[in-house]
Amino acid sequence: MAKYHYDLFVIGAGSGGVRAARMAAGLGARVAAAEERYMGGTCVNVGCVPKKMLVYASHYRDDFEDAAGFGWTVKPESFNWQKLIANKDKEIQRLNGIYEKLLTNAGVTIYNGRAILVDAHTVSINGENVSAERILLAVGGWPYVPDFPGQELAITSNEAFFLPKLPRKVVVVGGGYIAVEFAGIFNGLGSEVTQVYRGPLFLRGFDDDVREFLAQELPKKGIKLRFDVDVEAIKKSSDGLEVSLTDGTSIRCDTVMYATGRRPLTDNLGLQAAGVELNHNGAIKINERYQTNIDSIFAIGDVTDRINLTPVALAEGMSFAWDNFSDGNKEVDYEFVPSAVFSQPNLASVGYTESQAREKFGKVTIYLSSFTALKHTISGSDEKTLMKLIVEDVTDKVIGVHMVGPDAGETIQGIAIALKAGATKSIFDRTIGIHPTAAEEFVTMREPVR
Repeated sequence: MAKYHYDLFVIGAGSGGVRAARMAAGLGARVAAAEERYMGGTCVNVGCVPKKMLVYASHYRDDFEDAAGFGWTVKPESFNWQKLIANKDKEIQRLNGIYEKLLTNAGVTIYNGRAILVDAHTVSINGENVSAERILLAVGGWPYVPDFPGQELAITSNEAFFLPKLPRKVVVVGGGYIAVEFAGIFNGLGSEVTQVYRGPLFLRGFDDDVREFLAQELPKKGIKLRFDVDVEAIKKSSDGLEVSLTDGTSIRCDTVMYATGRRPLTDNLGLQAAGVELNHNGAIKINERYQTNIDSIFAIGDVTDRINLTPVALAEGMSFAWDNFSDGNKEVDYEFVPSAVFSQPNLASVGYTESQAREKFGKVTIYLSSFTALKHTISGSDEKTLMKLIVEDVTDKVIGVHMVGPDAGETIQGIAIALKAGATKSIFDRTIGIHPTAAEEFVTMREPVR
């Protein structure tokens, strides 16, 4: 008789948890997974997937406006928020079913409910104690709203996906990618948008040139940016909400969306009972192989608050499974992880920022190009594109690539492969471009700017 009910019990059926469970089961392990909300986690339900759908929808306004320059007469457009949300919900429900099938087809036992750690090898779920040789925590994160007068009047990205109607006037609070993306979504769909951020410039952690460039582009779309100011209070007014700011001004709106950060979802998980240690920021503390201070308990993804991206969680889930249920290992390399902000225009990046590169490598050379894309030479839009290369002088390797412009994420994904392979600037220079495209600029930049 087996010592434990399962070889692996996964708490959280999001991207990382599902990947780990499927892979471990495929390698012969007896696996169970518990999910208390929805299959697919944040990404599928209130994150990447529905957000990108809303981004697509919001971009049609630009497309309608650009069409006139190309000879099209577009009929007066109208937008139906309820139809968009209904179609989005239908697709998410389909994906929920696919994630459940992925687990069941792999032989994973699914528990619907909240699993709580009892000890190093036991979880409690729906009043039942279940044991496992290993327990994997993949519960993700949750939006955080700070404490201030009227905080209960604000929504987060979670609620934004289910609003009964499109707000007329929106205040988006925050300077991260979620805030920037939703400012663009609401603005593109017809809302009047003001983005408020307490710092001098949004998207901290991205390269300064692309941050500054995007801050110049967004107001062209109609988004009002208010930097170096924070929210003091929110109160109800005769026509909606009134947002009082620290500079003494106020904004009238009907919706306030907070996107000031996410926290690891570790509350009421039984971590203290099991003796699992947390970092200073409340994330689960792990070693390089995702193991906590308790040998049998592991954690991956956003709950560890390292690189909070879905593809990273997927890679970590696969690595964990290989490490623990096969003779080999699949170590994740965290250098040159690409990322994108689906702002309008998009921002995408891979590798080091200029400041990071100078600090780590010393001598670097910077190539920078800003231009009007061919489409906009007759569209009437004054949208610009920015591309940047950072090259290490000693090796000639390209160690950072950054872009602001249409479909930047699609372009940078391919370039990320080149950086992972160690491509040098001379290889970029010898690569023939596809003409006419914006992306060819990356292989035609010859003169450094600094």
